[in-house]
Amino acid sequence: MYYVYVIRNECSENYIGYSSDLKARFKAHNEGQNPSTRNQRWTLIYYEAYASQEAARDREPIRKHDGRTRRALMERINRHYE
Repeated sequence: MYYVYVIRNECSENYIGYSSDLKARFKAHNEGQNPSTRNQRWTLIYYEAYASQEAARDREPIRKHDGRTRRALMERINRHYE
């Protein structure tokens, strides 16, 4: 399986990423192994699973950079996590 995920830090900042090993990737974020998420504690708040790597890789930039898609996702997440 391949995953597109959203993690959130204590300041309510979100990070969207993609991985084939969600558990290991999440652990790496919290251990400071990713420069973009270093020195912060993260909580996994959302993920989507895909059968193919191509599908997950194609979806990640849409979730990150398409304003309408990102906004809709964050509104849905915020209704449940705030």
